Amino acid sequence: MKQILKIAIPNGMENGIFQLVKVALSGIVALFGTYQIAANGVAQSIWSLAALAGVAMGPVFITVIGQCMGNGDADAAEHYFKRLTRITLLISSAWNLLIFLLTPFFMKFYALQPETKRLVIWLVLIHNVFNAAAYPFSGALSNGLRAAGDVKFTMYVSVISTIAVRLLLSWLLGIVLKMGVIGIAIAMVCDWSIRAVIFFWRQKSGKWKTFQVI
Repeated sequence: MKQILKIAIPNGMENGIFQLVKVALSGIVALFGTYQIAANGVAQSIWSLAALAGVAMGPVFITVIGQCMGNGDADAAEHYFKRLTRITLLISSAWNLLIFLLTPFFMKFYALQPETKRLVIWLVLIHNVFNAAAYPFSGALSNGLRAAGDVKFTMYVSVISTIAVRLLLSWLLGIVLKMGVIGIAIAMVCDWSIRAVIFFWRQKSGKWKTFQVI
């Protein structure tokens, strides 16, 4: 039970901090104009759809890498890390491109002003480009590291990046530099990008091979 909780507790803390930061970001968005709030709401709905490909690959990493490491086959785990990452990049790129192309069609279901529609397009473009390029490493690949038992490192990186980059940069870009919801979107993808670089380095270092969950 203690060994299992060593996986569950850090993961739960990471998710809890993320949800608190989302609440704080909602408060920041509420400070902006009506059309920006509307554009952010519509864009987030589309973002949720665009993120499905990367999110769906997370459990795949957990299952495959977890079973490989459970069998003590670190070489197979490394092989599937590379293979699953390539598959995730391919699927995410195709899916995010499709969702972006369908964005004008989705907006027909909303009563939006032209200015708001243009902002939604920009928000979806920023999100989808980085969701295809960075999220497979910051999201799906990090689940593989957790499955190997490297949970404390991923928790520290995720929590620090979420607070120091996503939250503080959102405040700096969105409020101080008056970039509005575009600033918050940029802060979000910066968070993904930084985590992607760190987790990719961590996977390449092989440090995750030294852990044993059970």
